[in-house]
Amino acid sequence: MSIGQLAKRAGVPIDTVRYYERNGLLTPAHRTAAGYRHYGDRQLKRLRFIRRAKALGFTLDDIRGLLTLSDEQDVATVKQAAQRKVDDIAQRIAELERIRAGLLALIAACPGHGRAEACPILNALSGEPAP
Repeated sequence: MSIGQLAKRAGVPIDTVRYYERNGLLTPAHRTAAGYRHYGDRQLKRLRFIRRAKALGFTLDDIRGLLTLSDEQDVATVKQAAQRKVDDIAQRIAELERIRAGLLALIAACPGHGRAEACPILNALSGEPAP
């Protein structure tokens, strides 16, 4: 199939296919005599894998590693990589919850009127004590 057909079947723009090629995540099955890229079902499966992994929050480096592991069929290592991603997500959620709690406290302390110099939100962001 052509690059356009591959992109359409995978639900991505053609530029995305080219981007993944440039980053070594996807290679054409072969090129025609005229130099056109030709893809098969293996590349379609790989492209869909990349898309789904990105949707789950894996970076391109993570995905590169997962693709290598999937080629080797090393399930234990894949499981460990997924667990690391879950741990990373949990850590980011905890950090976002901490930020949310801080913002909610600042919002509660702000009267919503008055001078900007007395705003607890602005003062907290600038590191200044409230007057």
